[in-house]
Amino acid sequence: MSAALKQTAEGFSARYQRLAELLPGPAEPRRRAAASFRARGLPDTRDEAWRFTNLRALEGTLFGEVDEREDAVRALLARAPATDGPLLLFANGRFRAERSLLPRGVHVASFAAEPVLDGAPDVGPLVSLNTMLAEDGAVISVPAGADGGTLVLLSLGVGEAGNPIAFHPRHLVRLGAGARLALIEIALGDGVYLHNPVMEVALGEEARFEHLRLQKESPLAFHLGSLHVALGARASYEGFSLVTGARLARNEIHADMAGAGAVLTANAAQLLDGTRHADITTVVRHEAPGCSSRQTVKNVITGRAHGVFQGKIAVARAAQKTDGYQMNQALLLSDQAAVDSKPELEIFADDVKCSHGATVGALDPEQLFYLRSRGVPRQQARAILVRAFLAETLDAVPHAWGRAVLENEVDAWWKDRPL
Repeated sequence: MSAALKQTAEGFSARYQRLAELLPGPAEPRRRAAASFRARGLPDTRDEAWRFTNLRALEGTLFGEVDEREDAVRALLARAPATDGPLLLFANGRFRAERSLLPRGVHVASFAAEPVLDGAPDVGPLVSLNTMLAEDGAVISVPAGADGGTLVLLSLGVGEAGNPIAFHPRHLVRLGAGARLALIEIALGDGVYLHNPVMEVALGEEARFEHLRLQKESPLAFHLGSLHVALGARASYEGFSLVTGARLARNEIHADMAGAGAVLTANAAQLLDGTRHADITTVVRHEAPGCSSRQTVKNVITGRAHGVFQGKIAVARAAQKTDGYQMNQALLLSDQAAVDSKPELEIFADDVKCSHGATVGALDPEQLFYLRSRGVPRQQARAILVRAFLAETLDAVPHAWGRAVLENEVDAWWKDRPL
């Protein structure tokens, strides 16, 4: 870790020391996390899990205290997708009850009121940082057999160039046996800030969780998120993430398929331009027999942007009849665009069906010529081909309103960009 990055890490540790007695929940998990973070610091490229993602953009930045600016919150709310259903609003990591609409039949509380810190495994320094400094978040519980409907979790980030801030929300989702819930996460922002969320999801037997995420942070922001999913027997997790924002972003997914017959889908798309850097890292652990997992991650990269996919499927000896699939595809739209792909299988069982792959390419010139020869303008023709490239993952999203939100974002992304 460089001296400048160490300075940033020490700033986080100093903040913990100032706030330690004021933070909600038990003190011991925070003390352990703080000790772990001090020992490891922020990760750098010498760490194998971070070899493709360099945090040097954080070097020397001292993130200050959160300042809620009501005028900026109102402006961001006007840009958010319209919904008249249940909504949980967070501004700079803090729950805004007065602007939220709680669902019926679902227990919802703020993390500040019901703090739990012992769920997510210590898989890296960013989770330790969150455990150390988490002040608020959403606690969502759906009782056994209940249908929680659709819930929108809207996170707004507001920072200033001269006063960068950091917030570390801790979200917990619990679904009882046979329960259902669709959660749509949307992150928007303006200015300079670090958003470091951790979400823990526990799915009971035969529970079904649809989870859509749109990350459209400020182009000056940093988004370093971690999702941890534990699946019970025959539980189902159907996830899709769309990444279009942030100067530097990393989304980690850690899934433990501990119940027999569990099913997981974790698809994603990253649309990157300028000098953005975005990283999707997944670790799916098959620990019980008869489970299946599907991951398809697509990257559309232009300018001098850089996309990363690291995916690992780990199959334990007891996890016979595992069916695992992983595919990463990248579409490079400029000569300076770059992608790193590292799919990985680790298999200790002998009766499994697992496969992985990666492809990198550009737009097909023959397809482009076909559209141009029929009068389609160049920009529109390229947009049509890019949309077709993304169709496999977007069309598979089961939630109609959520899919429409994602499709609108995809269409808007290239409207003003030279593809």
